[in-house]
Amino acid sequence: MGKISLDGMEFFAYHGCFKEEQLIGTRFIVDLSVETDTTAAELSDHLQDTVNYVTLYNAVKTEMEQKSHLLEHVSARIIHSLGTKFPVITGLELKVSKLNPPVGGKMKQISFSTSWNRK
Repeated sequence: MGKISLDGMEFFAYHGCFKEEQLIGTRFIVDLSVETDTTAAELSDHLQDTVNYVTLYNAVKTEMEQKSHLLEHVSARIIHSLGTKFPVITGLELKVSKLNPPVGGKMKQISFSTSWNRK
């Protein structure tokens, strides 16, 4: 079993409950770690024997491009998409962070973290 991590993926998106957030957008950071059996790739050194991180990135990007009110909702969509597109993924950890959230004061980011395991 191995873990593939994509850390610090940056997206400009339109997630938020306030009308202004859905109009002007802001920056988001997504961190993703997926668990999968990497035994074949370790022996073969062939990309087709593992989870391609470019296709992982593109799957996350597609979901980040769709507006959501809540980080919880966009996170659930990302998990559903990855679980469907990559049956070899046995589990994952996901963190979605909104930079400079409109909370009435200075704050670097607000984040939602979750994990998922295939049953």
